[in-house]
Amino acid sequence: MHRLFVLPTILINAVIIVIPALFTVALAFFRWDGISAPVFVGMANFHALWGDRVFWTALGNNIIWTALFLTVPIGIGLVVATMLLVARRGAMFFQVIYFLPMVIATVVLARVWQGMIYSPISGVNGMLQRMGFPTLDPLTQPSTALYGIATVDLWHWWGFLCVIFFAALRQVPQEQIESARIEGASFWQMMRYVLLPGIRPTITLMMIMTVIWSFLVFDFVYILTQGGPAFSSEVLSTLAYRSAFYDLAVGKAAAVAVVISVFGLAATAFYIRVQGREFEQ
Repeated sequence: MHRLFVLPTILINAVIIVIPALFTVALAFFRWDGISAPVFVGMANFHALWGDRVFWTALGNNIIWTALFLTVPIGIGLVVATMLLVARRGAMFFQVIYFLPMVIATVVLARVWQGMIYSPISGVNGMLQRMGFPTLDPLTQPSTALYGIATVDLWHWWGFLCVIFFAALRQVPQEQIESARIEGASFWQMMRYVLLPGIRPTITLMMIMTVIWSFLVFDFVYILTQGGPAFSSEVLSTLAYRSAFYDLAVGKAAAVAVVISVFGLAATAFYIRVQGREFEQ
């Protein structure tokens, strides 16, 4: 009888996740424009990706994006969360301020940065140019476009990590923190030897989620540059979108989606393996 209670959850997951995922994998082996009948082409879509320069640029950009988000926002979030724990005063106020970008729609954030920060006419960038500083709009330069978009997302993301880490740090036994203080541990010593080991599972989880989300990034890239200029900020998700809705190459888009899923599954498998080792200890 109790199995009936999990049946709705199973059905919802099957309809929303499993069935669309299977259809996507199947479409990766077909040539389809979304209108006519699909034609089975085997591995042709994957072979086309292998020889596609834009695909390798997008994959490289996703890897760069992942490296940035595994270091900068996690590092800032950990340091600031530890400072909130040590300082205590005003912790709630600063949590609200840091978390605020997460509750604002990404479209709004992207347009604010595009119009009020990067714009050479109405933004801070334009004001600096009028003051004589030789600045450029990073979104218009192939060498800086990806990093300009990443800066917006980093600002949007690190506060969320800070709040998560702060919540985890509050679960560290207070006796350990007080003992470290009595022993005269500095801020960095307390962070290295007491706090970080105490929240290692949380850090691992957020790093794995960061890898998964880094390969799913779409909104900021599409809103700010649509993958340009000259595909310099193209990522796998925008390539899949462009292939499906601009080029009507649904099979190629599905193949790109499969590649994205492979990285997500690899990160998930790594996390499960790490968790299994911790349970065994």
